Amino acid sequence: MSLPENRPEPTLTTGADDPMTPEQAARLRRLAHEAFDLEAFSEHLTRTEAALRIATLEAKLKLQSEPPHTQ
Repeated sequence: MSLPENRPEPTLTTGADDPMTPEQAARLRRLAHEAFDLEAFSEHLTRTEAALRIATLEAKLKLQSEPPHTQ
């Protein structure tokens, strides 16, 4: 099936630029508190930005939980 010449092709969106979900907000707020990085939380993040900050904070907390390196 082809589209008429004057109609643009439909664009699929993933919602990545939509505001973060309530679940992301709650998780990000908790991780920011646990990592002592309160500036990592902002209520105006997109889903993509929130996912990136969540991953960053989780990695930071994982590194903090490991024993310090010795010489």
